[in-house]
Amino acid sequence: MPTGRPAQRDRRNESDGTSRTRQSTRARRPRGDSDGRTAPHRRSGSPGARTPAGTGGAFKLSSTRRAAVLATLVCAMALSVSVPLRTYLGQLDELSDMEQREQQLSEEVQRLSERKAELSDPSRLEAEARERLGYVRPGETPYIVELPSEEKQQTAEKAAPEPKPWYQQLWNTFT
Repeated sequence: MPTGRPAQRDRRNESDGTSRTRQSTRARRPRGDSDGRTAPHRRSGSPGARTPAGTGGAFKLSSTRRAAVLATLVCAMALSVSVPLRTYLGQLDELSDMEQREQQLSEEVQRLSERKAELSDPSRLEAEARERLGYVRPGETPYIVELPSEEKQQTAEKAAPEPKPWYQQLWNTFT
């Protein structure tokens, strides 16, 4: 794997024991025109110079590290968007609840306005006073007739004592 270091290294040939100089593919390739002349060597800081393959690009990161950095950035962006999105959706729900409540209140206002108009009539007001408050005109004799209602009958049935066991009845006779 190339590391970006100078390409010449001394290596011994294992078969015959002689030393040979290994040149990089970049150094072996002739540069320049098609007639075989080579162009002067470019410096690494010049605008046309390329970084050798496998060095990791601009920040000298491997592809795995670049993927990890990208994944981290994507997660950070997702988290930074999730909180405002949650707030926005919550406010939409709250807005719909408020609109529903406003509709209910406007219906109640309409009903109460009708009731107010109804009670502004003096004959209706007198009828309400007689019915609900028991008012009578001077010289009239009020009669109140109470009919037994189902509620009173049910409470009377519940109030009836249950028969006690014989030993409690016997004890109550002595005490």
